Amino acid sequence: MQLQRLLSYTRKAVDEYEMIQEGDHIAVGISGGKDSLTLLHALHGLKRFYPKKFELSAVTVDLGFENFDLSPVQQLCDNMEIPYRIVPSDIYEILFHIRKESNPCSLCAKMRKGALNQAVKEMGCNKVAYAHHKDDIIETMLLSLIFEGRFHSFSPRTYLDRMDLTVIRPLMFVSEMEVIGFKNKYNLPVIKSPCPVDGYTKRQYAKELVKQLNTEHPGARERMFHAILSGNISGWPAPVLRNRTGEKAPA
Repeated sequence: MQLQRLLSYTRKAVDEYEMIQEGDHIAVGISGGKDSLTLLHALHGLKRFYPKKFELSAVTVDLGFENFDLSPVQQLCDNMEIPYRIVPSDIYEILFHIRKESNPCSLCAKMRKGALNQAVKEMGCNKVAYAHHKDDIIETMLLSLIFEGRFHSFSPRTYLDRMDLTVIRPLMFVSEMEVIGFKNKYNLPVIKSPCPVDGYTKRQYAKELVKQLNTEHPGARERMFHAILSGNISGWPAPVLRNRTGEKAPA
């Protein structure tokens, strides 16, 4: 995927769900994976021409794995002139050595987000961008249906009132295959996850299920995404329709 196409998808998400306002300071949550590095490129590129001016920073919560070298991410941020902060933590030690969790993903996500959001506030940011893409949104919907019995998924924009912080997901219209294509084309410095349960999670199960459904019923993935966008999910903001000049279309 070309950078221009990535920026087009990002602009569409940002405009339709009003993710960015004048004067925002946005922190990009960086894991070192392909998704978050693609998001960093997307917002860095958007910043150059978007009519609403905003600041950009990057932050990584270091979970405490050994041999997890973040220097390639630091170099990328330096090249882009984006301030980058690494937040040390004992999350790995707590989950795998102290608590010895057999299913650590949910607790890990909560602890990681808590540390990330706290760091983002300390950096003076009012928004944090997560790198969830289209496939993440679809897989989350399936997980919610199967394990929670409700039709739900990530919201494009969420206000966290306790933190006075807004979460945005600018990659919501980008598929995982397009992210992979972008990573390969631009040689992103991806850092492989050292987590021992990586690839053995419920999310991996949902990913394989979506792939199977789309193989057996071509177009199922897109139809599921359309159902999410039009499903009036609780907590989702209504999309803003715009005309060709970018102005809001009359209701």
